[in-house]
Amino acid sequence: MTDTHALPAALEGKVTFNSSGLVAAIAQQHDTGEVLMMAWMNQDALAETVATGQVCYWSRSRQSLWRKGESSGQVQRLVELTVDCDGDTLLLKVDQLGVACHTGRRSCFYRSLSSSGRLEDRMPVLKDPKDLYGK
Repeated sequence: MTDTHALPAALEGKVTFNSSGLVAAIAQQHDTGEVLMMAWMNQDALAETVATGQVCYWSRSRQSLWRKGESSGQVQRLVELTVDCDGDTLLLKVDQLGVACHTGRRSCFYRSLSSSGRLEDRMPVLKDPKDLYGK
């Protein structure tokens, strides 16, 4: 746990972290209901998110905190946090600035299974990932 932020008492024992110390977090646009993305939070990320109002996740690939938008500028501001009945999934109602997906699309859920059985893109790229990440 970081020295900066502590998990609020209301969440102590109410959030069930898995054996890796993570909990699933689904980000949803607060005013439209659009599901934007799913990521993981550890206790530090959750505590920081609640304390600052800026959404922070745990990056499994980097093994470090990932403050949404720190490299792309596409930040998420927390509007409401809800915990599911089992305590093992969080629903973050957010105000998303720009795109949520690293592919440059508004949502990470941009592919759907068609009636012909093919996985098809259903959302356009709104921002070139090279512009988002300078690569």
